[in-house]
Amino acid sequence: MYLVKTPLFAQWLFKKLVWRIVNTKKVFLTFDDGPVPEATPWVLDLLREEDVKATFFCVGENVSRYPDIYQRIIDEGHSIGNHTYNHLNAWKTDKKTYLSNVNKAKSVIDSRLFRPPYGKLSPSLSKELEEDYDIIMWDVLSGDFDSNISAKKCLDNVKKNVKEGSIIVFHDSIKAIDKLKYVLPEVIKSCKARGMEFDKIKTTSD
Repeated sequence: MYLVKTPLFAQWLFKKLVWRIVNTKKVFLTFDDGPVPEATPWVLDLLREEDVKATFFCVGENVSRYPDIYQRIIDEGHSIGNHTYNHLNAWKTDKKTYLSNVNKAKSVIDSRLFRPPYGKLSPSLSKELEEDYDIIMWDVLSGDFDSNISAKKCLDNVKKNVKEGSIIVFHDSIKAIDKLKYVLPEVIKSCKARGMEFDKIKTTSD
């Protein structure tokens, strides 16, 4: 079970997490779980063709496995973020193990941006991670990972909920790539038609 649109109550309750970018007319595409050769290069090709910058929350073991794709993300001007080394669920992992895994990812991902896999964190974990990272969540979840919804439904999820400042979640993963090939070009087209611009997420220190 997941919510396409993050409730305002949740955003208010966890104020220190970044749910959307305020005071901007831009929107922010983000991609989780890569890099993988089956998906990430296609995403990068499209973003380059459309002159769009985005943010990639990378899994450390994938970065170690595919360093050339990871380097391409950086070389083409996108932001990167830490998504743990092994895509851990914080609600099913003890605190010490989780933080160790984040630090392991840090050894291959040079970024102060962090997104917890599945969007799950405990208050105590969040407090510790906030000392070293900007924790980036989202306000629009596309559902591209969900095998039970169609590509059309995935597209509708985004188009009906995106607004200025929105952080949109997609996945550059094997599971999501088929939907992504339909949805992502249409999202970019739709947002541009509404006068929206795209940008990568920057750290608070940038």
